[in-house]
Amino acid sequence: MKKNLIVIAGPTAVGKTALSIELGKYYQCPIISADSRQFYKELSIGTAKPKPEEMKNVPHYFIDNISIHDSYNVGQYERDAIECIDTLFKDHETLILVGGSGLYINAVLNGVDEFEEIPSAIREKIIKDYEEKGLVFLQEELKQKDEIYYNQVDLNNPQRIMRALEVCIHTQKPYSGFRKKEKKERSFEAFKILINTDRESLYARINQRVDLMMDEGLLEEAKLLYPNRHLNALNTVGYKELFDYMDGNISFEEAVNLIKQNTRRYAKRQLTWFNHQGEFESFEPTDVEKLKAYLDLIFQYS
Repeated sequence: MKKNLIVIAGPTAVGKTALSIELGKYYQCPIISADSRQFYKELSIGTAKPKPEEMKNVPHYFIDNISIHDSYNVGQYERDAIECIDTLFKDHETLILVGGSGLYINAVLNGVDEFEEIPSAIREKIIKDYEEKGLVFLQEELKQKDEIYYNQVDLNNPQRIMRALEVCIHTQKPYSGFRKKEKKERSFEAFKILINTDRESLYARINQRVDLMMDEGLLEEAKLLYPNRHLNALNTVGYKELFDYMDGNISFEEAVNLIKQNTRRYAKRQLTWFNHQGEFESFEPTDVEKLKAYLDLIFQYS
């Protein structure tokens, strides 16, 4: 009989952390993070990691496990996460996978396509084009290089588009030609939960979280990280706006407002991605007891 993997997905700031910890206590099981920025030891306030006291009673994996100076990609995460999950299932019937990075959740559930390592110069050029010319420019580049994938991909997801362009440019072949047609077989049964709420409430939560981050010292954290601003790990909402402030390009107030605005945009892209996946059951972040009852019923008959 397959073991149970509860997948808690949803947009940033919606309340996934608190809810997953409640479930972890209820099922007495560990949590595996699928948040691609919480991996980094040096990024704390700006990535809204669970606090040490929150993790005290529920073991967490893939938080603070690498440095911003390390090279790490979704393929490596897939291998590491599956190895960790298989090990944990020796002692647990149920595990929880939680995060807002759709690509990383998908890697655990379905696997990722294997490619050669992309030269950093190609990746940096694409990131620079994105920053200077915008998402529409990358969309047009992808359309020219791989119209098949252009018609399949979520065009509002810059990470997906940039990944495809990396492969197209490096191999001189369409990205779609490398993609696998079948998902990998897994040793567990995944139960996909989307945590979401109405847009007004979500945006209020985002604004409130950004204010809290500033109160907790996000600017001071960004100042310490400033010498490493060129690293891909720091091309992240919350840090890049403050780097612009430190460069004198915008005011502090503008930086904070931009963090809120860009976080709202990111949340919208996350929801678009998850909604396109299907197979997710939706719950409000306050539906803890309702979700427990739902999962108990599912597990009883699975």
